[in-house]
Amino acid sequence: MINVDNYFNRQIQLWGKERQDLLQNKKIAIIGSGGLGCSLAYALGTSGIGQVDMVDFDTVSLHNIHRQIAFTLKDEGKYKADVVVDVIKSKNPFVKSIAYRMDFEEFKKLNNNYDLILDATDNLKTREDIDSFSKRTKTPWIYASVEEFNGQVCFFEKASFGVFNIGEHKVGGITAPIVMHIASLQANLALRYLAGLSVLKDKLYYLYFNSDGELITQKFNMPT
Repeated sequence: MINVDNYFNRQIQLWGKERQDLLQNKKIAIIGSGGLGCSLAYALGTSGIGQVDMVDFDTVSLHNIHRQIAFTLKDEGKYKADVVVDVIKSKNPFVKSIAYRMDFEEFKKLNNNYDLILDATDNLKTREDIDSFSKRTKTPWIYASVEEFNGQVCFFEKASFGVFNIGEHKVGGITAPIVMHIASLQANLALRYLAGLSVLKDKLYYLYFNSDGELITQKFNMPT
């Protein structure tokens, strides 16, 4: 029998057993099980959150595997959400995790209740739908996107995602490390919020490497 306090020992040292136990009552949905979704699942699926649900209709392709850390070559052709849920459960015996093999349009009709929604998608239209759903259900959500050597993250509460240009955008190449870097920032915001720690909301963090290879972080207040 695995002892729960031993499993989460380092986090309990950080913020105490009471706060760690609080996480067990939290429920989150990660929309997308690709690069960001895989990294979020590793970071949050083993953090003590009681339920971590994965939403994705897609299957694993060969070109996904180098940057989507939950997948190996033997997973090609399998549903991404199924594989990620299996990984979460294999690492954490104290979590409930459900795979929803569907797009967000279908998922939101289920009217599930969550403490937090995390965007791990790759298109602006779905993010706009997440924002509308979150405003209607009064559920906060955390947006993230990555491209090339840059990425951005924002904890949305009152601000509207509509300030973004919801148009067609062809995504460029992506490096694997920036995916994990941005997902790590997203996961830290999520974990702080769920654990009852302060989180700055409605502020966009934009991270990029300049021409000299220096990592730059810019912050922008989002209009409400």
